[in-house]
Amino acid sequence: MTQQQEACSERVRGWWRTAIIDMAPGRIALRGRPVEELIGNVGLAEMIWLMLRGQMPQPGQAALLEAALVAAVDHGPQAPSIAAARMAATCGVGLNNAIATGVNMLGDVHGGAGEQCAELLNDIAARIDAGAPLGRAVEEGLSDWRARRGRIVPGYGHRFHKPVDPRAPRLMALVRAAAAEGTVSGRFADIGEAVQASVGRARGAPIAMNIDGATAVIFCELGFAPPLARGLFCLSRSVGILAHAWEQMCQGGRNKGPMPPECLPLHEEGGTG
Repeated sequence: MTQQQEACSERVRGWWRTAIIDMAPGRIALRGRPVEELIGNVGLAEMIWLMLRGQMPQPGQAALLEAALVAAVDHGPQAPSIAAARMAATCGVGLNNAIATGVNMLGDVHGGAGEQCAELLNDIAARIDAGAPLGRAVEEGLSDWRARRGRIVPGYGHRFHKPVDPRAPRLMALVRAAAAEGTVSGRFADIGEAVQASVGRARGAPIAMNIDGATAVIFCELGFAPPLARGLFCLSRSVGILAHAWEQMCQGGRNKGPMPPECLPLHEEGGTG
């Protein structure tokens, strides 16, 4: 091999440099661990942690992450991501396309509140680290949030589940149990509940924490960066999207719109749009 070829080969190796995987003929190592040692010995939540963080979680950490992933799997056909996936499944695409359609719906309004709530909780935590007491940090954090992002505080209240999102209390109970065992600090649970109390006072009526708030608390307690809150939600919701897309394929039908054609006020026969 010439010197130029050697230099080019080195550049190629560095072009896609990664600490995640080391792969060569007959060898696959993920984060330095041979894949054959992981298969059958590591659960999916542990594997997600390993891939994102570069090390294995403690059992209690993996259990808390898994609880958050299980809680967010599905929320019915009224959720835009599920509805879109079911409609896509009737258009002759494969399951991968239907899943991609659903996941691509998970934006700032639908699917992004967990990331936004994690940003808020981290901002309040930083204010506490700078010397502000919890109450003042919460009020200043909320005031700044509203000035920059509007009046809606992500992670609290729910348009469908009133008065309580049934997923949130269970998740928060698990956080408190994990804190009692020393798995997490419980710091973000305190902040999350203080925000809940403040928002309730501001509106003149109690408000419940929702799934986005509870999972944001968990992801912050476990040390995940806010953008990963959305990424982890996408992983979780993909399971429900897959199930709905497959069910729709099994049910059959073509070009499923938001409602049955006969229910549309002006329905035009023919055409596929």
